[in-house]
Amino acid sequence: MAKIRLILDTRTRSKSRKSGLYPVVLKIIHHKVGLIYMGVRTSKSGWDDKYHQLRKSAYENRNLNCDDENRRLNGKFYQAKSVVDELGDSVEHLDVKRLREYIEKAWDENPNSELKKKVENEISLETWGQRLIQRKRAANLPNTAKWLRGGINAIVSFNDGNDIMLFDITVSFLKDFEAYHLSKGNSKNTISIYLRAVRSIYNSAISEDRFTPLKNVFQHYKVPRTKRTKKRALLKEELRKIKALKYPEGTVMWHAYNYLFIMFYCRGMNFIDLVKIKTKDFKDGRLSYGRSKTGEPFSISIPNDLQKIMQYYIERKKPNEYLFPNYNDGSTEQFQKYKSQRRRMNERLKLMAEDAGITTELTTYSIRHSWATIAKYTGISTALISEGLGHSSVKTTEVYLKDFENAALDEITEKVASII
Repeated sequence: MAKIRLILDTRTRSKSRKSGLYPVVLKIIHHKVGLIYMGVRTSKSGWDDKYHQLRKSAYENRNLNCDDENRRLNGKFYQAKSVVDELGDSVEHLDVKRLREYIEKAWDENPNSELKKKVENEISLETWGQRLIQRKRAANLPNTAKWLRGGINAIVSFNDGNDIMLFDITVSFLKDFEAYHLSKGNSKNTISIYLRAVRSIYNSAISEDRFTPLKNVFQHYKVPRTKRTKKRALLKEELRKIKALKYPEGTVMWHAYNYLFIMFYCRGMNFIDLVKIKTKDFKDGRLSYGRSKTGEPFSISIPNDLQKIMQYYIERKKPNEYLFPNYNDGSTEQFQKYKSQRRRMNERLKLMAEDAGITTELTTYSIRHSWATIAKYTGISTALISEGLGHSSVKTTEVYLKDFENAALDEITEKVASII
């Protein structure tokens, strides 16, 4: 199979006597070597051999529009690559001179072809994904940045360690990716996490006019649905057992106990929002804060039970001080610190569940599910619970309430069975 690449021809005989610069060429290796001159010259320091493009920072390139030139060079490269791919095994019937003619002809003809559309939409998953990751980090959304990076890394690993152009992500490619991970024993949940990140990058490039696909592959390929593997919500009786626990004041378990019920009373608050609260966020019997995940503002009435817990932390604190010992400003720089805090909190919640004799897994996340489920037991509508949790879709809330639906159906089953 023929090989092609963009290079700087640094042979002595290729150097311009007038400017001292070397030509950029398309190198074709097919039994012999053929070169196609690309109409631009630069110095050795002006060419990035790793990324096969002109360096904008190079002095010799000061009079070039490097973005336009790189776009043109890469476009011609991928068009030439498509010619070789389209020929397949038939390329063996051609010598390097004839193959070069086919490539040059493809550059000149059929300007409205699918190939040209691909060339004009030339942007890779890594390139656009990294742009989004930088935005998320700048907006102090490290979890989202990590999620996007995980999706990119999974695709690159599957693609033999190579980045992939967005127009090369096809339905077949995604199905092969899914089959590969299933064969490794990975769950559909894992595959879904990876591909939802890729879909987010892909659709973002479309919405920002960086990429116009021939067809949106994610309208033809459905990302696997996630399946819940564990019960996440505690029942009222289980939460009451935890509430009955007593720990010595000031101990780490005492603080963890307080954090649990603060999060619960505040509509299943996320742990990351808890550690960002400042004293000034409490005013006139309400807690006001912006949810880290969405930025949506919350204003929560403080019930008496919560007020008693909060009083310990509020005393002797200045308005701009963080309320809790495990404070965190939510920045990207402190993200590793936050993850350690969350891990320690979950370890203590596990011990708390054991102390209460509860087998249901207790984590910072299950507190959120528990608030939603118990609210549903009291007769509150799903729509209102969804608003309380800050969900953008009722469908997300319905997933939270799956435990409630199962438990309610179990009660109905028992009642019906008792009649007979």
